[in-house]
Amino acid sequence: MPNQFASGKFAIAQCDRCGFRYKLRALRKITVKRTQTNILVCSGCWEKPHPQSFLGEVPVNDPQAVRNPRPDTSYVVSGNSINNDPSGGSRIFQWGWAPVGGARDGGLTPNALQLNINLGTVIVLTT
Repeated sequence: MPNQFASGKFAIAQCDRCGFRYKLRALRKITVKRTQTNILVCSGCWEKPHPQSFLGEVPVNDPQAVRNPRPDTSYVVSGNSINNDPSGGSRIFQWGWAPVGGARDGGLTPNALQLNINLGTVIVLTT
């Protein structure tokens, strides 16, 4: 029984995307969501399937809450001493954003953070 199609080793085809002519064997099919289409493109126009095209195919379990949470019992007392230094408890660290430590609230937020910088000397010559 003869083959239904010729081998096509000398066949010329046109890229469905850019329109240039190539050998038929050099063209590749485009895959969309794991389904091959009948669109033949050259190696320059062919794109590897993007991983974002496969969203929803793999189940993702992303829990947001903790089951049966418990309070932090290591928290004893946290606050400032007489000298405005953090003391006691398990949360004695301070965080600071603007400008360095504390807040711009007129002194309501205690600020024990300090920034010390030594840049060296600068010599300026003018003529």
